[in-house]
Amino acid sequence: MKKENTNTENPMEKIRIEKVILSVGGTGDNLEKDFKLLKILTGRTPAKMKTRKRIPSLGVRPKLEVGALVTIRKNPEEILKKMLTAENNTLRKSQVSENTFSFGVKEYIEIPGVEYQRDIGIRGFDVTVTFKKAGRRVKLKRVKRGKLPQKQRVSGEEIIKFMEDNFQTRFE
Repeated sequence: MKKENTNTENPMEKIRIEKVILSVGGTGDNLEKDFKLLKILTGRTPAKMKTRKRIPSLGVRPKLEVGALVTIRKNPEEILKKMLTAENNTLRKSQVSENTFSFGVKEYIEIPGVEYQRDIGIRGFDVTVTFKKAGRRVKLKRVKRGKLPQKQRVSGEEIIKFMEDNFQTRFE
């Protein structure tokens, strides 16, 4: 009595969206406007990024706030759909790399359901999407840490196929 395998797809090979990161860069008053924008778009409080190095030619000093970001781990598909509609569901293949892809939204008013805010003005931001397969924790854990094999990494071709199948995204 041999048991037949009804599930042909290996569950360890299934691709999932790990997180979506919305980020902006700027200093001073521009950073405060970008901070408000991320708060309006996600409903969450963004984290501010601070510099660690001193670069006098650029006017950068340690602990200077130069950006803000929000990481979305719960239901990232919803916000990703909104952001893709702002880009007409079209991306370039050069925006895709191993485990991630990124794109920029030039004006937040292109996102459906978001109205123009007079105190913020016209602003843009970056969107980064990170993918994973089961078993990624092996690389991240502290005790008995191991290397992540090549087949558990998400290649660019797999990301393109996943996005075309699930989000009807076109790649140029």
